Amino acid sequence: MSSSHGRDHPRRPDLRRVRAALPRASAEVVDDYERHLTLERGLSEHTVRAYLGDVVLLLAYLHGIPVHGEEPGGVTTTLEDLDVAVLRSWLAVQHTSGAGRTTLARRAAAARTFTAWARRRGVLEKDPGARLVAPKPHRKLPGVLRPEQADAALSASETGAGEQDPIALRDHALLELLYATGVRVSELCGLDVDDVDFERRVIRVLGKGNKERTVPFGQPAERAVRAWLSGGRRVLAVRREGAGGALFLGARGGRVDQRTVRRVVHDAVGSVPGATEMGPHGLRHSAATHLLEGGADLRSVQELLGHATLATTQLYTHVTVERLKAIHDRTHPRAR
Repeated sequence: MSSSHGRDHPRRPDLRRVRAALPRASAEVVDDYERHLTLERGLSEHTVRAYLGDVVLLLAYLHGIPVHGEEPGGVTTTLEDLDVAVLRSWLAVQHTSGAGRTTLARRAAAARTFTAWARRRGVLEKDPGARLVAPKPHRKLPGVLRPEQADAALSASETGAGEQDPIALRDHALLELLYATGVRVSELCGLDVDDVDFERRVIRVLGKGNKERTVPFGQPAERAVRAWLSGGRRVLAVRREGAGGALFLGARGGRVDQRTVRRVVHDAVGSVPGATEMGPHGLRHSAATHLLEGGADLRSVQELLGHATLATTQLYTHVTVERLKAIHDRTHPRAR
């Protein structure tokens, strides 16, 4: 199969329309599966939406329902007819339509997760996904900042915060906390004031699957968050009744949203000459890489980042090796 990264289908299907066109029995199964993902597994809204989207596309293919624009076709197949041949045919059609290796791998994984659940629930007699083999996704090395670039971005935001503008104080505090802890942007936006323990200098984070973990932060982040709470948050909180206990607020006084945080990170990193363009996830990559380069062990970094498996954390070791190789190539007299 093609190794293309970005040749995904140029037309995005209307998944609501496709889901509504499913036969009643399959639609009820999708509803049940959504409750399982949301209530039993506690997955994030974004993850649930991704899983369901792939499953809806699979079932549309099974039932002969056109996906792009046309009126739904006739239903000739039942859910019980879902077997490994259908799964393979579905992926082959996706590939022919331009889906790249990463998309195919994700959809195959979503199909396997769904069929395993359907077998446990008695919806399917057998689990066809257990026999499905799909291409492994490309594991792109994440772009990261050099330590001095991260320092430059944070120093610039600190200068802005020195003017005591509430938004500037907030932006500096969230940047410092993101880089200090490596938390996900969703985790940062979900923080409450009570989740910050200044005495122990840690935050309580609710991660994927509603798993709670404790993550430490340093003195620069402590100073920035304290300055935000005393000089900025109180100003924004009065702009909206019921601001609640959210740690970071938007300009109108409600809990800050992920889009705002992405813009703040993008602008801060973009102000640093030569820095890789990135958002909050890039800052998370950078924090993990710098921890490993500073001597942290993989298990500790796994715990700090909230990775479910060590394999995910090990990706960062490739980043550090690549950086070491680049340094060696530039500086060693016998490198070339």
